[in-house]
Amino acid sequence: MLTSINHIGIAVKDLEASKARYSLLFGVEKFHEETVETQKVQIASFSLNGILIELTAAISDDSPIANFINKRGEGIHHIAFTSDSISDDLSKAKENGIKLINEYPVPGAHDMHIAFLHPGSTGGVLMEFCQPQQSNK
Repeated sequence: MLTSINHIGIAVKDLEASKARYSLLFGVEKFHEETVETQKVQIASFSLNGILIELTAAISDDSPIANFINKRGEGIHHIAFTSDSISDDLSKAKENGIKLINEYPVPGAHDMHIAFLHPGSTGGVLMEFCQPQQSNK
């Protein structure tokens, strides 16, 4: 079952410049940073009242984030929802006619398994389900 908003993903061209901007806006002193090779991105995230804001930059020209920025520019990329059973939630979405980008969960940032839903099936919003790897069913 989906339990909460986990994070909001923001596509950025320049991670360092974006970190500086968000530091000024929100007083962020420390970011969690990691590279997610499977998604071809580098992220810098911070918590805002329990919800992660995830700044996401491409590390490859063929990254989904690079494609997004080339088509739409920087901005909100996706909304991620925490799942307590990602496989069940993906099955339920598919049964209800939602097109899946990921049929099965893949490794993501913050030691999560993730899967994306196609925005053509979700009213134009790219959605992500995520679940901590240690609790996957």
